[in-house]
Amino acid sequence: MHIVPERPGDFAAIENLMDVSFGAGRAAKTVYKLRDGVPHDMALSFVALEEGAAESEMRGSIRYWPILIGAARTPAILLGPLAVDPAHKGRGFGKALMRHSLAHAKAQGHKIVVLVGDPEYYNPFGFTREQALALALPGPVEERRFLALALEPGALDGVSGMIQLALPPRRSVRRSAA
Repeated sequence: MHIVPERPGDFAAIENLMDVSFGAGRAAKTVYKLRDGVPHDMALSFVALEEGAAESEMRGSIRYWPILIGAARTPAILLGPLAVDPAHKGRGFGKALMRHSLAHAKAQGHKIVVLVGDPEYYNPFGFTREQALALALPGPVEERRFLALALEPGALDGVSGMIQLALPPRRSVRRSAA
């Protein structure tokens, strides 16, 4: 298994992997509202490859998205989706992507990670419902699956409010005086 940064040519394979993993209706979920119109963080987007007879085959992918929390607009990242080819689940691709990407997120100075996922899977990585109790999402979600992780001790202390999408900064257009 090799974990490599997501490459521009991986887009179609990742979209297919997510459709196979989560179904075509995945875009209707609440977390997709936080991704709408915002590019994912390419520095935290990885794919898991398995060397095959002829070429490497993608077995999984993980992406993160910039978000803001509450009126203070505390920066954080939204994990997801983590997708693993259903035919290869249970082989460690997802766990390897989690460990790799969380280490990169911490090294890049990110302090808070939020996700919606199965606590049985994400609790061993440090995600808990308790860390997300003061946070809210802009739509319905099964509460037990709304989890957070402080990558730095105390990073979630006093952080509360609605999670909102982080829009990229607008470019100002200078008009020349003619």
